[in-house]
Amino acid sequence: MSSSPPAPQLAHQDFVKGWPHPSFLERPQLRKALSASFSKAITDQAASALNYGTVEEGAYMLGNPSFLSALARFLQTAYGREVRVDTLMSTSGASMGIDLCGRAHAVPGDYAICEKPTYFLAHQMFRERGLHLKDVGVEPDGMDLDALEELVVKLQGKCKLVYTMPIHQNPTGVTMSQTKRDRLARMARQYGFFVIADEAYQLLNFREERAEFSPLYYEDDPCDPRIFSVGTFSKLVGPGLKIGWLQADPSLLKPVTKLGVVESGNNPVTFSSTGLIDLLDSGALQEHIRFISGELARKCTLLCKELRALGYEMTQPRGGYFVWVRKRNEKMTGRDGTGMALDPPDEFAGFMRLCFAWLDDEQIVSGVRVLR
Repeated sequence: MSSSPPAPQLAHQDFVKGWPHPSFLERPQLRKALSASFSKAITDQAASALNYGTVEEGAYMLGNPSFLSALARFLQTAYGREVRVDTLMSTSGASMGIDLCGRAHAVPGDYAICEKPTYFLAHQMFRERGLHLKDVGVEPDGMDLDALEELVVKLQGKCKLVYTMPIHQNPTGVTMSQTKRDRLARMARQYGFFVIADEAYQLLNFREERAEFSPLYYEDDPCDPRIFSVGTFSKLVGPGLKIGWLQADPSLLKPVTKLGVVESGNNPVTFSSTGLIDLLDSGALQEHIRFISGELARKCTLLCKELRALGYEMTQPRGGYFVWVRKRNEKMTGRDGTGMALDPPDEFAGFMRLCFAWLDDEQIVSGVRVLR
């Protein structure tokens, strides 16, 4: 009598990837909307989108004007706040936006201060710029600003950049309170540093369609602007799209357009960004965001339920891709926190960052069984 083969065990890497599930990318409604949007762009925008710009509009250093206008309309609806076209620059994703901010507003030998734990590859981007790094902790309501202020004062004007993920932080899921947002903006003006707010998950919310807080850019003072909000479509449409944006005062964006890589090559997504114009204007992207937000909320709830059944305690995130939990002595089933702090780099090695976006429901349940 033959017996059924045992169910395959998931490798511990299955919770590691910070990727969207392939079903999100292959969704028929999204494919149809993208096909129509890119076809329309080729028909309507080819002459300008394939060039450095036009005689009438000049070079597209900040991005294709038609795309930036569509982006402003889309974000204005999503944020419920005014979005001026001249405060936007298109980028090749959030990572490029972060890198460009560092290049334009700091020089080798300056200091950048990050949160800990943080998105581990941010350290590499700042180090490659020749910056010295420091970090401060994350509290339940965001970055520890008392520790930040103490460190900034100690550095005596050498801190030029502060990197934060103020909403659905990677890896902890924490969102910065309004009180801290106000204070961070004041500190930036008082001590003369720039804030890079990595808001990759600003539009990916589980409890409500609109985030509880507006992007950090809206706390800035136009008389002394200091804040960049960095956005991306990577988590909303797909990371292969590689289209994102900076939102900042025009005076902060101008030095970014003067960097050699932009001056020489022009805006890196001049053509590809036009393929999203109809997607933004038609409402198709808003519908897709509602769909994936609902799916991710369900996956997140399932993962947290399974973890709590095993006695784990966590703060269930209200958006994003990740759940952050402390390990015990079990087999590892996600990315640990090694490298998410500076000194020692293994300060958070006793934690797991579990990505629920990449797996289907059955895989989430099976993956948690590894912990048993």
